[in-house]
Amino acid sequence: MTSQIDIHPTAFVHPSAQIYGHVSIGPRASIWCNAVIRAEVAHVEIHEGANIQDFVMIHTDPGNPVIVGAYTSVTHHATLHGCRIGDHCLIGINATVYNGAQIGAGSIIGQHAYVKDRTIVPAHSIAVGSPAKVIGTRDNRLPNRINAEFYMRNGECYAAGNHRAWAGPEFESWFAATMQRLQGEYAPIATGA
Repeated sequence: MTSQIDIHPTAFVHPSAQIYGHVSIGPRASIWCNAVIRAEVAHVEIHEGANIQDFVMIHTDPGNPVIVGAYTSVTHHATLHGCRIGDHCLIGINATVYNGAQIGAGSIIGQHAYVKDRTIVPAHSIAVGSPAKVIGTRDNRLPNRINAEFYMRNGECYAAGNHRAWAGPEFESWFAATMQRLQGEYAPIATGA
């Protein structure tokens, strides 16, 4: 069977990223320097606005695809193996999420955490440690979306050859407008309305 790699035209994939097998990358998603996605036996889905940062390793297992939800950030050196990550999540630097694990929407997995196989992390959780344990509950969707917006902008700028997208007056103007837009969009979530 040949590779089935589907990359949305608005997605950014860094030239050093390596992608193999059955992989779909959604609108405005980004795959960064030296990330590796291997989908030999199950598929990988990277949804809209998600970012897979430098040196992330994503690998599937029989019956265990990898799904990364919309506006989720998988940060540097993290490993995702046969797991499902909900929308608006943040997976911390050097964290590992293993086979059959599911991370609920709006959650944060701390740096260096190890989420064991088949672990279910409920929505809006903060989980840390090895093995990871939920230490708090909070709706993290707004801060996690802000992080994803930074990477959506960065992907667009890198595609245009601008490697300083987070500095200067243009960035400050973009950031102010983005914060205003998102605070309005997420206000009902934040107030519980």
